[in-house]
Amino acid sequence: MSSLTVKSRQNHIDLPTLIAVLVLMVLSLGIVYSASAGWAMQKFGESNRLLNSHALKILVGIVALFAGVTIDYRKYRKLTKPVLLGAIGLLLVTLLLGGELKGATRWIQFAGFGFQPSEFAKFALLFHLCSLIAAKGEAIKDFKRGFLPMIIWIGLVSLLVLLQPNFSTGTMIVVVSLIILFVGRARLHHLFLAVMYMVPLLIAYVISAPYRLARIQSFLGTQWGSGRVNYQLWQGIIGFGNGGLLGLGPGESKQRDLFLPESYGDFVFSIVGEEYGFLGTMFFMTLFFLIMIRGFKIAKHAHEEFGRLLALGITCTVTVYALVNASVSLGILPTTGLPMPFVSYGGSSLVFSSFAVGALLNISAQTDLHPRSTRLPDGVLPVEPLQEQSPKVY
Repeated sequence: MSSLTVKSRQNHIDLPTLIAVLVLMVLSLGIVYSASAGWAMQKFGESNRLLNSHALKILVGIVALFAGVTIDYRKYRKLTKPVLLGAIGLLLVTLLLGGELKGATRWIQFAGFGFQPSEFAKFALLFHLCSLIAAKGEAIKDFKRGFLPMIIWIGLVSLLVLLQPNFSTGTMIVVVSLIILFVGRARLHHLFLAVMYMVPLLIAYVISAPYRLARIQSFLGTQWGSGRVNYQLWQGIIGFGNGGLLGLGPGESKQRDLFLPESYGDFVFSIVGEEYGFLGTMFFMTLFFLIMIRGFKIAKHAHEEFGRLLALGITCTVTVYALVNASVSLGILPTTGLPMPFVSYGGSSLVFSSFAVGALLNISAQTDLHPRSTRLPDGVLPVEPLQEQSPKVY
């Protein structure tokens, strides 16, 4: 009896998601240039120094995005554990040999290029958690066999990131990971227990450094208006006030040069608000909202658990980072160092986020959201793709 091997049929990728990400990348060129031109002229003698660097990083990000599109996302399942172990190794190397910048050791320098392993590690952990949950199935409800091993992975990665120190990224790794466990049907009392243990540890971590404690006290109002603790936040809010409804116009920011330091990075959203106004900020947030809605729809139509969880995880990571960055710029949340995805200046976040969105688009091509039109001979019925057996992962 002959056997027939059926390959999964590739459909079209989700174009709204692709277009939204590409638009954010293109618009970031003008924003980063406007925010960095004066500072670059003072330091390097050329106003387009950071623009050229950012444009190169966007080009690499686009290549990474389409690389993610072309790779079948199901092939990652067998690779998630060794990749995560490699990411943990890089975090250890960073702590031992990484370059120090502003009191933190977050970068590995190689051939003149800086690399931030925490950005790689957060996605490596996400992919592995999705693979673990898909493989364990209902066993995730068992504390020792299902839940505890994943908490150990989360704790190890977040601890190494916190030791850099990088409180914002470490905390976001924990938050996104717990969201994935919740979506993966972990028991609520197990999640509650994990939170009850993690929150005191994070509080102890915050109060262990005066500058972190000062930020929290400043946000809560006990040091409101004192020194430089609130300086960057206040200048960012002033930028939004200057912008009004329609903004001052491209390149017309008053805060970028003298008042808002390094506005091309974590506070780039303030420049958007000042130059493009309320309507401009709403346009940017609408693009992220579109990514969120399309990502959830891709997850809903995924044919198997790993694809569903991975689509949700990538979507949550991108959109939560954007929401937190915007909230920090508006003073809704304490000041952090989280970038605005696809907009802020910086290569590590841009490249790895782009690759992750490429994986999301590959998942969309495996769904029936955008089927390719095919002609079959009369009397021949289309064949459904075979479901792959879940590999064992630990």
